[in-house]
Amino acid sequence: MPDVKHFDEAEALAAVEQLFWRRGSAATGIQDVVAATGLSRSSLYNAFGSKDDLYAAAARRYLEHRSRPMFDELAADGRGLVAVRAFFEQLLRLRCSGEYAGWGCMMANANAESPPDAVRAVLSEHHAVLRDSLAAALKVAQGNGELRSGTDVPGAAELLTLLAYAINLRSRSGATRAQLRSAVDAALAALAT
Repeated sequence: MPDVKHFDEAEALAAVEQLFWRRGSAATGIQDVVAATGLSRSSLYNAFGSKDDLYAAAARRYLEHRSRPMFDELAADGRGLVAVRAFFEQLLRLRCSGEYAGWGCMMANANAESPPDAVRAVLSEHHAVLRDSLAAALKVAQGNGELRSGTDVPGAAELLTLLAYAINLRSRSGATRAQLRSAVDAALAALAT
């Protein structure tokens, strides 16, 4: 007779996501996951596989539930540079205040580690979706005449993507909102007409 699951996988994965997000994979042992979820090792392994599989599932959850909605909103926002600035203001608010202040971004944190291949795939997807969303907003800005003549939109989108990752990492080490905003202001001023 098959084993009947007596727990909510989505709820357990949400707890694991927060654990990996806050502490990273290297600093998180399976016993930490057991303590955070209240589940046995066997239940975790049966439901999710290895620790690396669990980490990949948590990263996928983070991408789908936290990052992608912000990125989709940015890509659909038709305000050009105003949309890009609004994206960065939201990022600064999330990283410097509220419940998850000082945690950074799970994806940026994972990039700083040596993630397993399954997580690297999620990181590549995260990077591409963020870059493409910024590129969409910059194309609108270019069409509105907001960008300097000759601006390389794909290159500028890549630069802003790397800036977003840097903001996430620096927020973990206590950089202030004002310090981080100055980098955003400089980057956007360099692009604007």
